[in-house]
Amino acid sequence: MKIVQGCISRVLIPFLVGIFFVFLTIVFRGLMGSVFLFLSVILFLLSVFFLMFFRDPDRETGDGIVAVADGKIQGISKFHDREVGDCTRVSTFMNVYNVHVNRMPLDGVIKDIVHISGSYLPAFKKESERNERAILTVGTKIGGVKVVQIAGTLARRIVTYVNKGDKVKKGERIGMIRFGSRVDLYLPSEKVKLCVKIGDRVKAGEDVVAEVNA
Repeated sequence: MKIVQGCISRVLIPFLVGIFFVFLTIVFRGLMGSVFLFLSVILFLLSVFFLMFFRDPDRETGDGIVAVADGKIQGISKFHDREVGDCTRVSTFMNVYNVHVNRMPLDGVIKDIVHISGSYLPAFKKESERNERAILTVGTKIGGVKVVQIAGTLARRIVTYVNKGDKVKKGERIGMIRFGSRVDLYLPSEKVKLCVKIGDRVKAGEDVVAEVNA
């Protein structure tokens, strides 16, 4: 299983410490051995959790405009954005079980990246509009598009893989949010036809969220 670059140590360290505690379980008997056994089980479970959380599977890129994040479509709303104009905002909520690597919805050039400090409220609440976020403005064949990575209660770090000026292909990895949160995709309303509805579950880079109007 492929692991997010730079995160393999988060998987290996609790696993290796767990093996050490198994050794101590053999050396020590009685209550002390039971304690070491309990700790080793906890560490092995933690290692499995990190393995699942930091997995980064390869994906076959879908047609049309693809999902930015794995998870559940939480909201679809009309919006007016300064850069995108009249647009449709598609919000995808990621829980701790989803793959947390975010991907490019279509080919484009990163025009700007802005990081805004803020709160860490649950990402599914309306008040999360005040949460910490990273805003990626992208120039594409359909005009301006925005990807907004929003921190949540557990998600305390937004990691962006791209830089201003980068040319990025559809389906390419653009960043991740650690431990569950939300990603909003802003698409120009007149240029696209949505292919998803609230409650749908999607996979980043693979499932189609919209088609470009002919």
